[in-house]
Amino acid sequence: MQKSWIKVLAVVAAVLIAIVVIVPFVVNADAFRPVVESELSSALGRRVTMGRLGFSLLSGSLSADNIAIADDPAFSSSPFIAAKSFHIGVEVLPLLFHHDLQITRLTIDSPAIQLIQNQNGIWNFSSLGGASSGAKSGQPGAIPNFSVDELTIKNGSATVSSLPATGKPFVYSKVDIQVKQFSFANSFPFELSASLPGDGEVRLNGKAGPLSRQNAADTPLDATLEVRHLDPVQAGLVDRSAGISMLADIDAEVQSNGTAATSNGRIEAAHLQLARTGLPAPKPVDLDYTVTDNLESRSGQVQDLAIHTGSVEVHVTGGFQKTAQNLALDLHLSAPQLPLDQLQELLPAFGVQLPSGSSLQGGTLTANLAITGPATATTINGPVEIDNTRLAGFDLGSKIEGMAHMGGTSGGTEIQTLRTTVNSTPATTQFSNIYAVVPAIGTATGSGSVSSAGDLNFSLTAKLNGTTGVGAMVSQAAKTFGGLFGKALHYTQNKGVPMTITGTASDPKIRANLGEMLK
Repeated sequence: MQKSWIKVLAVVAAVLIAIVVIVPFVVNADAFRPVVESELSSALGRRVTMGRLGFSLLSGSLSADNIAIADDPAFSSSPFIAAKSFHIGVEVLPLLFHHDLQITRLTIDSPAIQLIQNQNGIWNFSSLGGASSGAKSGQPGAIPNFSVDELTIKNGSATVSSLPATGKPFVYSKVDIQVKQFSFANSFPFELSASLPGDGEVRLNGKAGPLSRQNAADTPLDATLEVRHLDPVQAGLVDRSAGISMLADIDAEVQSNGTAATSNGRIEAAHLQLARTGLPAPKPVDLDYTVTDNLESRSGQVQDLAIHTGSVEVHVTGGFQKTAQNLALDLHLSAPQLPLDQLQELLPAFGVQLPSGSSLQGGTLTANLAITGPATATTINGPVEIDNTRLAGFDLGSKIEGMAHMGGTSGGTEIQTLRTTVNSTPATTQFSNIYAVVPAIGTATGSGSVSSAGDLNFSLTAKLNGTTGVGAMVSQAAKTFGGLFGKALHYTQNKGVPMTITGTASDPKIRANLGEMLK
């Protein structure tokens, strides 16, 4: 009896093997190629072509060596998607017995995807699903009657560029996309992951759909975003000349109803730099943000961007407008009476550098800055004030060439008040209406600039305090010797001493023009 069962099983196995081997030769899979091309072309609103179709009974799929999905002709004559391997999952029994093609899944292996945005903000994928025909006529296009249980893209690459070209295209690699229960008419869950230039990674998971009948790029979306090790310069999001850099991890929520999008989340930024003359912050900085985007007007609002260091927060609010060539900003930075002890480590990121070996102790910083212009060449303008701090490790009195022999400021410099109006452009940073009260010296007024290379060029007039520090030394000399010293005392306390500051912020060269005061 046992041998009989073995024989039966052997026969069944042989029959199954024969079916698996013979059926692909019996079924002319390539006869379905025109049907598949026509159905996909109709669904996407783009011409779809592929190589010869083969059939695998084991996997229940048709496969082709090549597939190409045409681009919108307004963007390119090259394919929107091109891949060397394409698999179509089908219902096997209807195919074998009724020659009825029922597609259940689509898999594209290692495709090259071209993503292009024109000067009006329209993407080359905006017309997918025939949306462009409705957009041109002002009426929504018909919803394609197409659905599959699973749509997969594996190990793809996506090249992002603009038309006309405004910069070097950048490439996302290892692009994987998986969509379940895909339909143009309903929402569907999806998972997307990709590698970014500079060893970064991005993941976007959630639901999208139904497909916008006017513009596929405006399809509703509700998703979570995870980005790891993002270098915005390497990724092509920020031009290197803007002076903005970091290595960031991002966790965010993104929602869009097709006309407006909202994103809120947290950015953990290492080596943060926010100014062309700045230096990377020595410690990681957290940024919490909420941004809304009007998809129709291509404008948006930064509801709040909070930059944290310790318990200190610097807030940025305002708006932005996407233009043909750039992103135009109209933002406001508010920093009211922030403690310098905690803020000090963030100052280099904004381009504020201290003399080498010095540090700020105590006091507050207040700034109200307007950040305007294209994101690649912003202008930063507004008042900045520092109050009641000590620049430890920097002896201002002994650093003034031509007056150093008059005395020092005991290894540090007390700053009662320092205020100025800043105007920073890509070429230079101007400081106007400078007013400083340094008790050991007196008061100073004037203006100056810092070049894009960090070179200082300041002209100040200092009125020395006759009772303390350097001023007291001059006053005592005047009483003792009279003559020129008396004239000097009168000049320093009334007209002031002309001074220049050159060098760099880390190594400033301060010179007093004594010849002028003794004329």
